[in-house]
Amino acid sequence: MSALAARVSPRAFALIVLLIAACVLGLAPILVRLTETGPAAAGFWRFVFALPLLTLLASREPGGIAAPSKWALLAGLFFALDLSFWHYGIVMTSVANATVLCNLTPVVVTLFGWIVLKETPHRLFLLALALAMGGAFAMAAGADGGQGTNPPLGDAFSLSVAVWYSGYFLAVKAARATAGAMRITFWATLVGAPLLLIVALALGEDIIPASLSGWAACLTMGIMHVFGQGGVAWALGKLPASVTAVTILIQPVVAGLLGWWIFGETLTPIQALGGALVLGAIVLAQRSQRTKPSPPELKPREAA
Repeated sequence: MSALAARVSPRAFALIVLLIAACVLGLAPILVRLTETGPAAAGFWRFVFALPLLTLLASREPGGIAAPSKWALLAGLFFALDLSFWHYGIVMTSVANATVLCNLTPVVVTLFGWIVLKETPHRLFLLALALAMGGAFAMAAGADGGQGTNPPLGDAFSLSVAVWYSGYFLAVKAARATAGAMRITFWATLVGAPLLLIVALALGEDIIPASLSGWAACLTMGIMHVFGQGGVAWALGKLPASVTAVTILIQPVVAGLLGWWIFGETLTPIQALGGALVLGAIVLAQRSQRTKPSPPELKPREAA
């Protein structure tokens, strides 16, 4: 990876890392179904198994595991809400729907930047956003209707996640001004773990996996969390939040293909078209940043 970084521009390298991280996170809805636990409990084990590796990686960053900023703590709260609602959405609706609807984050992030931060988006980016949202809704509307235990409620839960994930996204972006990616991911994970356990206990979920395969899924989720969320957090220190939010929409494409391959969930022609629109939107979003100079941003004092 270091050799690749030396050959491409910093922005291109950040985009490559982001795409890899987003593809890794596309495994999440598959693994949630394989954990043999309740939805919130799956998120708890994801955090627990991620913490040892996050501790090691965060301690190697400049400053080590220093006290967290308020933004890192807020990121943990938002992420716990994100996983609680999303994991329930995953078991109630299709893998593709759950992943697509929760990733309507770009709308919230772009509107926040436009209204609050006065960052007027380029017209080409707005076109990319429209295509991404059209593709997302096509993937959701194109489902065959026989997926999940309660598709309408699962879709509603997954849609609400867009708000929680946007809060997490913006909190991480703010935290990256003063801390490295792994330190932020460590603190967000440490804060979120007990919150998810409380939710799982309050809802009477199965906490302990029933077999070794369930434990293996939980462990894999922890590793996925470190490299997936850690990669996204790192990219947020290098790329605009709005562009990053559009780019991670590759997650539902990956999740939809895996759901079709592993669970036999039907991938309809409309859903396939939606996936193609999302991929095209990612390309347009990147081009929009090359056609308009980006406004000056505060550079991270500690970027790792």
